[in-house]
Amino acid sequence: MNAHIDAVRVAGTPDGPLPVVVVGVDDRDEDDILPIFVGFEEATAIARGLDATDIGRPLTHDLTLDLVETLGGRIDRVVVSSIEDGTYYADLHVQTPRGDEVVDARPSDSLALAARTDAPIEVDEAVFEDGRRDPAEFEDLRDIREVMGA
Repeated sequence: MNAHIDAVRVAGTPDGPLPVVVVGVDDRDEDDILPIFVGFEEATAIARGLDATDIGRPLTHDLTLDLVETLGGRIDRVVVSSIEDGTYYADLHVQTPRGDEVVDARPSDSLALAARTDAPIEVDEAVFEDGRRDPAEFEDLRDIREVMGA
């Protein structure tokens, strides 16, 4: 399923605030979303990628992208491919001079790279069905940029 990053927000949980990437799907008539909870550093990196914020020196995701591109590669797409015991898994598809490669990656890192490259995002249909939620649950949450000053 084709998807996109709707927002990066912060949810209040019994354990304290927790960032959540709100992923919407493009090829469905319904409005349900897939929330993927991530760390604060990762959420900030995704927001910076979406905003194309340059802070001067490359952060980890910028460095990773620079390495891929310097070695002749290109981020082709990101696939949120599975969920096990509440943990999401993703595949980072990279075109390289040696051919297409698939790299196991955390969804947060993959989404941060997709945000920097406008690479397509896909979500496995079974993963979406397992984690889908009503977007109204996340509408009133604060944007990560407000919380972190990003």
